[in-house]
Amino acid sequence: MTDLIFHMCRRDEWQAAARSVYRGSTQDQADGFIHFSTAEQIVESAARHRAGQDGLVLIAVDPAALGPELKWEPSRSGALFPHLHGSLPLTAVSWVRELPLGPDGKHLFPPLNRSGEQP
Repeated sequence: MTDLIFHMCRRDEWQAAARSVYRGSTQDQADGFIHFSTAEQIVESAARHRAGQDGLVLIAVDPAALGPELKWEPSRSGALFPHLHGSLPLTAVSWVRELPLGPDGKHLFPPLNRSGEQP
């Protein structure tokens, strides 16, 4: 079973895309690809790039459904991150969950498993 990869974006960006096709957040579009993180990377990615942002959703995606447009590319620190060079097919999405802020201002993540639910 392939591990899921994760993408964060504003709820309104996702809702608009869910009616047709998702081409990434405004930042993704500026960068030319859709940023993803692994389960091991997503919490730090949220803290670095989305700190204090409310109104986000977390999108879990099956990387096997993305084909050759998914590339594992090094970040500034050298860690490999999954980047999708193309639109996200909605059929690859396993689930979408709200990504609220906790009392400490950090995002509260759902379980990062296939269902996004508590086991």
